Amino acid sequence: MAHHPLKIFSGTSHPKLAEEIAKNLKIKLSPMHISRFACGEIYAKPGVTVRGCDVFLIQTATQNVNEDLMELFVMLDAFKRSFANNIHVVMPHYGYARQDRVATPREPISAKLMADLISAAGADHLITMSLHSDQEQGFFDFPVDNLYTKKFFADYFKKKKLKDLVVVSPDAGGAKEAKKFADILGAELAIIHKARPKANVSEVIHLVGDVENKTCIIYDDMIDTGGSVCNAAKSLRAHNAKKDIYLAATHPVFYDPAAERLATIGFKEVVVSNSIPVPKEKQFKSLQVLSVAPLMAKIIKNVYSAKSVSTVFTP
Repeated sequence: MAHHPLKIFSGTSHPKLAEEIAKNLKIKLSPMHISRFACGEIYAKPGVTVRGCDVFLIQTATQNVNEDLMELFVMLDAFKRSFANNIHVVMPHYGYARQDRVATPREPISAKLMADLISAAGADHLITMSLHSDQEQGFFDFPVDNLYTKKFFADYFKKKKLKDLVVVSPDAGGAKEAKKFADILGAELAIIHKARPKANVSEVIHLVGDVENKTCIIYDDMIDTGGSVCNAAKSLRAHNAKKDIYLAATHPVFYDPAAERLATIGFKEVVVSNSIPVPKEKQFKSLQVLSVAPLMAKIIKNVYSAKSVSTVFTP
Protein backbone atom coordinates (compact mmCIF):
# COMPACT_ATOMS: atom_id res chain seq x y z
CA MET A 1 0.00 0.00 0.00
CA ALA A 2 1.05 3.57 -0.60
CA HIS A 3 2.36 5.45 2.45
CA HIS A 4 1.48 8.94 1.25
CA PRO A 5 -1.98 10.40 1.96
CA LEU A 6 -4.41 10.40 -0.97
CA LYS A 7 -6.04 13.71 -1.94
CA ILE A 8 -8.61 14.22 -4.72
CA PHE A 9 -9.07 17.72 -6.12
CA SER A 10 -11.24 19.11 -8.90
CA GLY A 11 -11.05 22.06 -11.24
CA THR A 12 -14.20 23.78 -12.48
CA SER A 13 -14.53 21.85 -15.75
CA HIS A 14 -16.46 18.80 -14.46
CA PRO A 15 -17.22 18.99 -10.70
CA LYS A 16 -20.07 16.46 -10.97
CA LEU A 17 -17.75 13.75 -12.30
CA ALA A 18 -15.20 14.58 -9.61
CA GLU A 19 -17.86 14.19 -6.91
CA GLU A 20 -18.91 10.82 -8.37
CA ILE A 21 -15.31 9.59 -8.45
CA ALA A 22 -14.72 10.66 -4.85
CA LYS A 23 -17.97 8.96 -3.79
CA ASN A 24 -16.86 5.71 -5.47
CA LEU A 25 -13.56 5.97 -3.59
CA LYS A 26 -15.46 6.64 -0.34
CA ILE A 27 -13.50 9.82 0.32
CA LYS A 28 -14.34 13.51 0.16
CA LEU A 29 -13.07 15.95 -2.43
CA SER A 30 -10.42 18.26 -1.00
CA PRO A 31 -11.25 21.96 -1.31
CA MET A 32 -9.73 23.94 -4.19
CA HIS A 33 -10.06 27.71 -4.22
CA ILE A 34 -10.33 29.01 -7.80
CA SER A 35 -11.12 32.58 -8.78
CA ARG A 36 -10.55 35.12 -11.54
CA PHE A 37 -8.98 38.55 -11.35
CA ALA A 38 -10.85 41.39 -13.05
CA CYS A 39 -8.63 41.01 -16.12
CA GLY A 40 -9.48 37.29 -16.40
CA GLU A 41 -6.28 35.88 -14.89
CA ILE A 42 -6.83 32.61 -13.01
CA TYR A 43 -5.96 32.12 -9.36
CA ALA A 44 -5.94 28.65 -7.76
CA LYS A 45 -4.93 27.40 -4.33
CA PRO A 46 -5.53 24.04 -2.61
CA GLY A 47 -7.58 24.55 0.55
CA VAL A 48 -5.61 21.95 2.53
CA THR A 49 -1.97 21.01 2.81
CA VAL A 50 -0.67 18.65 0.10
CA ARG A 51 2.89 18.30 1.37
CA GLY A 52 3.93 14.67 0.89
CA CYS A 53 0.53 13.70 -0.56
CA ASP A 54 -0.39 11.78 -3.69
CA VAL A 55 -2.64 14.27 -5.48
CA PHE A 56 -5.18 13.30 -8.14
CA LEU A 57 -6.50 16.35 -9.99
CA ILE A 58 -9.66 15.90 -12.05
CA GLN A 59 -9.92 18.38 -14.91
CA THR A 60 -11.31 17.51 -18.35
CA ALA A 61 -11.34 19.53 -21.58
CA THR A 62 -14.78 20.95 -22.34
CA GLN A 63 -15.98 23.41 -24.97
CA ASN A 64 -14.02 26.01 -22.96
CA VAL A 65 -10.86 24.03 -23.60
CA ASN A 66 -8.41 26.94 -23.39
CA GLU A 67 -9.80 28.10 -20.04
CA ASP A 68 -9.81 24.51 -18.77
CA LEU A 69 -6.17 24.00 -19.71
CA MET A 70 -4.96 27.30 -18.28
CA GLU A 71 -6.77 26.50 -15.05
CA LEU A 72 -5.07 23.10 -15.04
CA PHE A 73 -1.61 24.63 -15.46
CA VAL A 74 -2.14 27.07 -12.57
CA MET A 75 -3.45 24.32 -10.27
CA LEU A 76 -0.52 22.06 -11.13
CA ASP A 77 1.95 24.82 -10.36
CA ALA A 78 0.27 25.38 -6.99
CA PHE A 79 0.59 21.66 -6.13
CA LYS A 80 4.20 21.51 -7.28
CA ARG A 81 5.17 24.53 -5.18
CA SER A 82 3.30 23.05 -2.18
CA PHE A 83 5.53 19.93 -2.13
CA ALA A 84 2.99 17.35 -3.30
CA ASN A 85 4.65 13.93 -3.53
CA ASN A 86 3.09 12.82 -6.84
CA ILE A 87 0.69 14.82 -9.02
CA HIS A 88 -1.66 12.74 -11.19
CA VAL A 89 -3.80 14.52 -13.78
CA VAL A 90 -7.14 12.78 -14.43
CA MET A 91 -8.20 14.27 -17.77
CA PRO A 92 -10.86 12.06 -19.39
CA HIS A 93 -10.91 14.21 -22.53
CA TYR A 94 -7.44 15.41 -23.53
CA GLY A 95 -7.65 18.78 -25.23
CA TYR A 96 -5.98 19.40 -28.62
CA ALA A 97 -5.69 15.63 -29.16
CA ARG A 98 -6.66 15.87 -32.84
CA GLN A 99 -3.67 18.07 -33.65
CA ASP A 100 -1.27 15.13 -33.41
CA ARG A 101 0.70 15.39 -36.67
CA VAL A 102 1.68 17.68 -39.52
CA ALA A 103 -0.85 16.77 -42.22
CA THR A 104 -0.24 19.82 -44.40
CA PRO A 105 2.76 22.20 -44.45
CA ARG A 106 3.27 24.67 -41.57
CA GLU A 107 0.84 23.01 -39.14
CA PRO A 108 1.58 22.82 -35.39
CA ILE A 109 1.52 19.58 -33.42
CA SER A 110 -0.52 21.10 -30.63
CA ALA A 111 -1.15 17.79 -28.84
CA LYS A 112 2.62 17.60 -28.19
CA LEU A 113 2.70 21.24 -27.09
CA MET A 114 -0.04 20.55 -24.51
CA ALA A 115 1.91 17.53 -23.24
CA ASP A 116 4.99 19.73 -22.75
CA LEU A 117 2.97 22.39 -20.92
CA ILE A 118 1.31 19.84 -18.59
CA SER A 119 4.74 18.41 -17.79
CA ALA A 120 6.33 21.83 -17.24
CA ALA A 121 3.45 22.83 -14.94
CA GLY A 122 4.28 19.94 -12.62
CA ALA A 123 2.34 16.77 -13.51
CA ASP A 124 3.94 13.35 -12.94
CA HIS A 125 1.30 11.15 -14.57
CA LEU A 126 -1.75 11.43 -16.85
CA ILE A 127 -4.90 9.32 -16.81
CA THR A 128 -7.01 9.91 -19.92
CA MET A 129 -9.48 8.13 -22.20
CA SER A 130 -9.54 7.29 -25.90
CA LEU A 131 -6.70 9.47 -27.13
CA HIS A 132 -7.17 10.43 -30.75
CA SER A 133 -4.11 8.33 -31.64
CA ASP A 134 -2.15 5.85 -29.53
CA GLN A 135 1.22 7.41 -30.39
CA GLU A 136 0.29 10.54 -28.46
CA GLN A 137 1.34 8.70 -25.30
CA GLY A 138 4.88 9.20 -26.59
CA PHE A 139 4.45 12.97 -26.46
CA PHE A 140 4.79 12.83 -22.66
CA ASP A 141 7.99 12.42 -20.67
CA PHE A 142 6.09 10.70 -17.85
CA PRO A 143 3.70 7.70 -17.67
CA VAL A 144 0.31 7.89 -19.38
CA ASP A 145 -2.64 5.58 -18.76
CA ASN A 146 -4.81 5.81 -21.88
CA LEU A 147 -8.05 4.02 -21.01
CA TYR A 148 -9.80 2.30 -23.90
CA THR A 149 -13.61 2.29 -23.76
CA LYS A 150 -14.31 -0.82 -25.86
CA LYS A 151 -15.21 -2.96 -22.84
CA PHE A 152 -17.07 -0.03 -21.24
CA PHE A 153 -19.45 0.25 -24.21
CA ALA A 154 -19.52 -3.50 -24.94
CA ASP A 155 -20.89 -4.23 -21.47
CA TYR A 156 -23.75 -1.82 -22.23
CA PHE A 157 -24.60 -3.24 -25.65
CA LYS A 158 -24.31 -6.89 -24.63
CA LYS A 159 -27.30 -6.40 -22.34
CA LYS A 160 -29.42 -5.45 -25.36
CA LYS A 161 -28.84 -8.84 -27.04
CA LEU A 162 -28.85 -7.25 -30.50
CA LYS A 163 -29.00 -9.63 -33.49
CA ASP A 164 -27.15 -9.48 -36.85
CA LEU A 165 -24.76 -6.91 -35.47
CA VAL A 166 -22.21 -4.89 -37.46
CA VAL A 167 -19.80 -2.40 -35.90
CA VAL A 168 -19.10 0.49 -38.25
CA SER A 169 -16.02 2.68 -38.20
CA PRO A 170 -16.93 6.11 -39.63
CA ASP A 171 -13.40 6.47 -41.07
CA ALA A 172 -10.39 4.33 -41.92
CA GLY A 173 -8.37 5.73 -39.00
CA GLY A 174 -10.76 4.25 -36.44
CA ALA A 175 -10.97 0.82 -38.07
CA LYS A 176 -8.46 -0.84 -35.71
CA GLU A 177 -10.38 0.08 -32.55
CA ALA A 178 -13.73 -0.65 -34.22
CA LYS A 179 -12.48 -4.15 -35.11
CA LYS A 180 -11.51 -4.81 -31.48
CA PHE A 181 -14.93 -3.55 -30.35
CA ALA A 182 -16.62 -5.81 -32.93
CA ASP A 183 -14.62 -8.81 -31.70
CA ILE A 184 -15.77 -8.26 -28.10
CA LEU A 185 -19.39 -8.15 -29.29
CA GLY A 186 -18.96 -11.05 -31.73
CA ALA A 187 -20.03 -8.71 -34.55
CA GLU A 188 -18.92 -8.09 -38.12
CA LEU A 189 -17.03 -4.96 -39.19
CA ALA A 190 -17.76 -2.30 -41.80
CA ILE A 191 -15.65 0.74 -42.64
CA ILE A 192 -16.73 4.01 -44.18
CA HIS A 193 -14.12 5.73 -46.31
CA LYS A 194 -14.51 9.49 -46.19
CA ALA A 195 -12.73 12.57 -47.43
CA ARG A 196 -12.32 15.69 -45.32
CA PRO A 197 -11.94 18.72 -47.60
CA LYS A 198 -11.57 21.01 -44.54
CA ALA A 199 -11.91 20.89 -40.74
CA ASN A 200 -15.34 19.75 -39.46
CA VAL A 201 -16.48 18.85 -43.01
CA SER A 202 -16.58 15.24 -44.22
CA GLU A 203 -17.85 13.47 -47.33
CA VAL A 204 -18.56 9.73 -47.58
CA ILE A 205 -16.72 8.16 -50.52
CA HIS A 206 -17.71 4.50 -50.15
CA LEU A 207 -18.62 1.77 -47.65
CA VAL A 208 -16.57 -1.39 -47.15
CA GLY A 209 -18.51 -4.30 -45.65
CA ASP A 210 -22.00 -5.82 -45.69
CA VAL A 211 -24.65 -3.95 -43.72
CA GLU A 212 -27.78 -5.03 -45.58
CA ASN A 213 -30.51 -6.03 -43.09
CA LYS A 214 -27.97 -5.68 -40.24
CA THR A 215 -28.17 -3.76 -36.96
CA CYS A 216 -25.34 -1.22 -37.00
CA ILE A 217 -23.36 0.43 -34.21
CA ILE A 218 -21.22 3.33 -35.39
CA TYR A 219 -18.18 3.46 -33.07
CA ASP A 220 -15.97 6.54 -32.74
CA ASP A 221 -13.71 8.30 -30.25
CA MET A 222 -15.61 11.59 -30.25
CA ILE A 223 -18.56 13.50 -31.66
CA ASP A 224 -17.64 17.05 -32.56
CA THR A 225 -20.18 18.70 -34.88
CA GLY A 226 -21.79 15.34 -35.70
CA GLY A 227 -21.29 15.69 -39.44
CA SER A 228 -19.23 12.52 -39.95
CA VAL A 229 -21.47 10.19 -37.94
CA CYS A 230 -24.66 11.59 -39.44
CA ASN A 231 -23.26 11.15 -42.95
CA ALA A 232 -22.28 7.62 -41.93
CA ALA A 233 -25.87 6.90 -40.83
CA LYS A 234 -27.20 8.17 -44.16
CA SER A 235 -24.76 5.92 -46.00
CA LEU A 236 -25.80 2.88 -43.93
CA ARG A 237 -29.46 3.50 -44.74
CA ALA A 238 -28.60 3.90 -48.41
CA HIS A 239 -27.04 0.43 -48.20
CA ASN A 240 -30.24 -1.02 -46.64
CA ALA A 241 -29.09 -1.39 -43.04
CA LYS A 242 -31.84 -1.99 -40.48
CA LYS A 243 -33.71 1.10 -39.32
CA ASP A 244 -32.29 0.95 -35.78
CA ILE A 245 -28.79 2.45 -35.97
CA TYR A 246 -26.82 3.01 -32.78
CA LEU A 247 -23.95 5.42 -32.20
CA ALA A 248 -21.31 4.96 -29.49
CA ALA A 249 -18.59 7.53 -28.87
CA THR A 250 -16.40 8.29 -25.88
CA HIS A 251 -16.27 12.08 -25.94
CA PRO A 252 -19.46 14.16 -26.43
CA VAL A 253 -17.77 17.37 -27.59
CA PHE A 254 -21.09 18.44 -29.17
CA TYR A 255 -20.20 21.69 -30.88
CA ASP A 256 -23.18 23.26 -32.63
CA PRO A 257 -25.05 22.00 -34.54
CA ALA A 258 -24.19 18.49 -33.23
CA ALA A 259 -27.13 18.02 -30.82
CA GLU A 260 -29.65 19.15 -33.42
CA ARG A 261 -28.14 16.89 -36.10
CA LEU A 262 -28.04 13.85 -33.82
CA ALA A 263 -31.59 14.41 -32.62
CA THR A 264 -33.03 14.70 -36.13
CA ILE A 265 -31.04 12.02 -38.00
CA GLY A 266 -32.97 9.30 -36.15
CA PHE A 267 -30.41 7.23 -34.22
CA LYS A 268 -32.00 4.57 -32.03
CA GLU A 269 -29.56 5.60 -29.31
CA VAL A 270 -26.55 7.90 -29.07
CA VAL A 271 -24.42 6.39 -26.30
CA VAL A 272 -21.59 8.49 -24.87
CA SER A 273 -19.50 8.68 -21.71
CA ASN A 274 -19.54 11.63 -19.34
CA SER A 275 -15.89 12.44 -20.07
CA ILE A 276 -17.26 15.89 -20.94
CA PRO A 277 -20.36 17.32 -19.23
CA VAL A 278 -23.34 17.57 -21.58
CA PRO A 279 -25.38 20.70 -20.75
CA LYS A 280 -29.18 20.44 -20.66
CA GLU A 281 -29.62 22.43 -23.85
CA LYS A 282 -27.56 19.82 -25.75
CA GLN A 283 -29.41 16.78 -24.42
CA PHE A 284 -32.03 14.99 -26.54
CA LYS A 285 -34.35 12.01 -26.30
CA SER A 286 -32.10 9.29 -27.76
CA LEU A 287 -29.00 10.37 -25.80
CA GLN A 288 -27.65 7.90 -23.22
CA VAL A 289 -24.80 9.15 -21.02
CA LEU A 290 -22.81 6.44 -19.21
CA SER A 291 -20.73 7.46 -16.20
CA VAL A 292 -17.00 6.66 -16.20
CA ALA A 293 -16.75 7.51 -12.49
CA PRO A 294 -16.62 3.85 -11.29
CA LEU A 295 -13.92 3.08 -13.89
CA MET A 296 -11.88 6.16 -12.99
CA ALA A 297 -12.20 5.41 -9.28
CA LYS A 298 -10.84 1.87 -9.81
CA ILE A 299 -7.92 3.24 -11.84
CA ILE A 300 -7.09 5.83 -9.17
CA LYS A 301 -7.29 3.18 -6.44
CA ASN A 302 -4.96 0.84 -8.34
CA VAL A 303 -2.48 3.61 -9.18
CA TYR A 304 -2.40 4.75 -5.56
CA SER A 305 -1.95 1.16 -4.36
CA ALA A 306 0.77 0.44 -6.98
CA LYS A 307 -1.39 -2.22 -8.66
CA SER A 308 -1.95 -2.94 -12.35
CA VAL A 309 -4.52 -0.79 -14.12
CA SER A 310 -4.69 -2.70 -17.40
CA THR A 311 -6.92 -5.40 -15.91
CA VAL A 312 -9.56 -2.78 -15.11
CA PHE A 313 -10.28 -1.57 -18.64
CA THR A 314 -9.09 -4.32 -21.01
CA PRO A 315 -11.40 -7.23 -21.91
